[in-house]
Amino acid sequence: MLPADIPQTDHLLELVEMRGIPSITISLPSSPVPADHERIRIQLRGLIDDADRQAQDAGIDRPEREQALARLRAVLDDDDFWTHQSRSVVLLAAPERIHAFRLADRLTARATVSDRFDTGPLLRAVTFPRRAFLVQISRGGARLTEFGADHGLTEHNLPLPSDHQLILTEADNGGQADFPRPQGATGDRLERERYCRVVQDEVARIVPRDVPVILCAATDLDPTYRAVNTHRTLLESGIDAHPDSLDDKALEEKARSILDDYEEGLLAAWRERFGTLRAQGLATDSLDDVAVAAANAAIDELLFDMDSSAEGTIDDRGRVERATAPGAESTVLVDEIAARVLRTGGTVRAARHDEMVEGSPVAATLRFPLEQMAT
Repeated sequence: MLPADIPQTDHLLELVEMRGIPSITISLPSSPVPADHERIRIQLRGLIDDADRQAQDAGIDRPEREQALARLRAVLDDDDFWTHQSRSVVLLAAPERIHAFRLADRLTARATVSDRFDTGPLLRAVTFPRRAFLVQISRGGARLTEFGADHGLTEHNLPLPSDHQLILTEADNGGQADFPRPQGATGDRLERERYCRVVQDEVARIVPRDVPVILCAATDLDPTYRAVNTHRTLLESGIDAHPDSLDDKALEEKARSILDDYEEGLLAAWRERFGTLRAQGLATDSLDDVAVAAANAAIDELLFDMDSSAEGTIDDRGRVERATAPGAESTVLVDEIAARVLRTGGTVRAARHDEMVEGSPVAATLRFPLEQMAT
């Protein structure tokens, strides 16, 4: 699995809110291959020099500039950080702090100096997870793996009791002596429930509550596991095969197909709901209207195009000024809108361009109509 440092929403919003001069953001492509790391460090050194030039051109005093740059240069010498790399690096540096993130997305090399950090790459990582967990369970044991948009199956340790498999094991004497069990169909059902509950309790403890779980269970354990499940996003569709009959490649292919169908269903339902609400004046795909709605804490759910790069500024009332070219004073418009929605308790989801509504970079459902908003 590629290492990834994905901030929690609260931490992301803290970074979004931070203000100070200079606030330096550096993003660059990286590689999990150790032989590439020296080349990447050389590229990072060049981006740090670029940030230095931008800071000087902006008239930032040397002491503050040098403090922030020193924190960036320290990353160059941090061997522990470079030991495990992913596909990209994002560094956020200010005189008093630095934050370093490794992301599985492929980013372009860029250095910016402003009064705030460019948190767009982190925002996309938080709102476009394409991630799920796979539970395999049979009488022979249980396994928990995870896969994401940019990595295959990765195993998680399931700390089950050492004797958990004995729950389903009949001793040679029929279980009459060492492991007394209820007899008949009811007894077998109780044993299956106990066995599945032990596994499910650990799965629910490990897997975040909003991340989908896909089940691959032996025929006799599938309904039992579902009956005792407490995880809110165990998907109805599971892998219809015995857990021991598939290798990891086949498991991943089947699991990804199930996750794709699930997410397509969610988007289709969302778009249908969006159309209904738009007819009632409670949804819009106009970027200008969505920006005003975000400024008025009126957005319930936002869908935004993760590939949109149009920049500009949005004032406190939501008025948009589009930029002709990227600059220190501008930001990616959809990122700024998404951050405002998160800040006001709305739900945000990044999507690919072909998943958007009628080609717009944003679509939002509203808590109250646009005409009720301050302008």
